[in-house]
Amino acid sequence: MKLLETYILRRVGQMFLVALLPVLAIIWTTQVLQRINLVTDSGQSVGSFAKLATLILPSIIPVVLPFALVIGVTQTLTTMNNDSELAVIDAAGARRSIIWRPILILAAVISVFSFFVDNVVEPKAKTGARQMIAAAYADLLSTVIEEKNFRKIDDGLYVQISERLAGRVLKGLFVVDERDPAFELIYYAREGAVDEKGTSLIMHDGEVHRKTPTGDVSVIRFDSYSFDLSDLTQNRGQSTLRASDRELPFLLNPDTTDKDYVSRPGSYRAELHRRLTDWLLPMVYALISLAIAGDARSHREARLHPMVSALVIAFTVRWATFYAANQIEAKPIFIGVLYAIPIVISITSIISLVLHKRVSLFGFLVDRIAAVVRSVRQGSRPAGPSAGGNA
Repeated sequence: MKLLETYILRRVGQMFLVALLPVLAIIWTTQVLQRINLVTDSGQSVGSFAKLATLILPSIIPVVLPFALVIGVTQTLTTMNNDSELAVIDAAGARRSIIWRPILILAAVISVFSFFVDNVVEPKAKTGARQMIAAAYADLLSTVIEEKNFRKIDDGLYVQISERLAGRVLKGLFVVDERDPAFELIYYAREGAVDEKGTSLIMHDGEVHRKTPTGDVSVIRFDSYSFDLSDLTQNRGQSTLRASDRELPFLLNPDTTDKDYVSRPGSYRAELHRRLTDWLLPMVYALISLAIAGDARSHREARLHPMVSALVIAFTVRWATFYAANQIEAKPIFIGVLYAIPIVISITSIISLVLHKRVSLFGFLVDRIAAVVRSVRQGSRPAGPSAGGNA
């Protein structure tokens, strides 16, 4: 690699990292905070929460990488143009590939890395996160519920215990079950215990109050009563893997006996084609950035900042691919649309680079964006003084 190419690659790489790390940290923090209830509701340690936060990170990286690359490329090339470096390169008679090659090499490396994370690392991380959450909620009554505090363990189901003893024995049980709209059940028991399988709560020496919507109350005393927990423990003790949790070999050759695949085959088809196209976005975005900011221009030329134009087009492409991928589940015809979007954009960008000018697609989009920005600025300016003099 030539000295000038190494120089461009280093500058673009530095700007790429400067854009990537803060954005990645912000998005990661918001995603982690949404799962803070793992600690508050299930009594997990800070170490378990940190492990879960680590498992969330791979699902964010492939989304942020392409946009960080757009910022890195456009900002670097714009700075080089403002410093007249691009003009000097053109005046020296150097080939434009000197500018393209390091950027496209970096984009290719990022695309391969994105493919690896999206198809190898992320499915394993998502599976681990689901299993971890399922295990955390598997045995709420016997190990997690705090003494002398009401705790919601399901919609319409609340539990309080006064004391927890050895051998999964619970003292002073109070259970409120409002899951059935036809009546409300309130259980009091002097003592109880969860069986070894975690499917039943056996209560001793207590009573149950049954209240109907009309206000009628019936009270039944019992020496022993079994409260069914199977609906809760079956769902919480086991993790259900979705299409996004599967590895690429499974998506290419699904197990026809898998319950989730049988119930939602369209989601697996959509997930497969999404993964086969998303990893190309860094390369597509690099071509877009080069087509917009890769040529030397006069400082007197009125134009929108290349980063704004590139990001608007990048977000539009990302929205279009996201929409097409979501439609595949119900409408397989969108498979062709999903593949056509990056191909058409890439060909358009390559033509723009080869012809050394902006082709109609990018020119039209950038001009429209600039026109909107100018109209907003003019509308926000204060009105000038009136034409008339003083009376």
